[in-house]
Amino acid sequence: MKYLSLALAWLALCASFPALAAPPSSIHAVYDLYKDSIRIGKIEESYTRDKDRYTLSSTTTPVGLLALFKPEKVFVHSSGLIGKNGLQPLLFNHRRENDASKDSSAEFDWKNGRITLIHQSQRETTALPQGTQDRLSAMYQFMFLPLKDGALDFQMTNGHKLDSYHYAIARGASLDTPAGKFGTLYLDSQPKAGERRTEIWLATQQHQLPCKMVITESNGDRLIQVLSKITIKP
Repeated sequence: MKYLSLALAWLALCASFPALAAPPSSIHAVYDLYKDSIRIGKIEESYTRDKDRYTLSSTTTPVGLLALFKPEKVFVHSSGLIGKNGLQPLLFNHRRENDASKDSSAEFDWKNGRITLIHQSQRETTALPQGTQDRLSAMYQFMFLPLKDGALDFQMTNGHKLDSYHYAIARGASLDTPAGKFGTLYLDSQPKAGERRTEIWLATQQHQLPCKMVITESNGDRLIQVLSKITIKP
């Protein structure tokens, strides 16, 4: 089920790309999830802004054969502040419906520059780099921050650990999805031999929200996430 935890990036626009619209007050997005060509899940996400605070939630529901063999939902939640640099997470939680041993969470202490990672009743506190996102807030941080020099480097946590991420950024092709046709920006993790590759397409006219992501494992297996529905309120 590790495929149901999608690592997404931290991004927005530079001056050479189209001007960014004011971030909306709420977003509801639905994604179809495929293992190669087989649909295995549906992801429903919601983002709500209330003045200088945000709340994010994501529910992944297995479908098809996966629902028969492992019928558990995955719930992810992120909440925190919205400042001049975008989203600033305070709390992150990842929970599996039927397997609490794989639950994880993170507590962000920006005042003291520390982050606490919590997994299987173990707590680990370490330094908190500026701009760090959790794996859910990263998707919606795209709405706020400018690109720089055609590349993106950032820190992100999934509750288990804190990792560094690097993406090359370029203008992407127009992309057809069940939710519509979008102009895109294209992110590529540019992996070394034997590493997982992540590709992300951001919808430039939909607040830089991801409309497609492809994760390719070193053995060639692919996990594909495609936007199927989106509702945005200003």
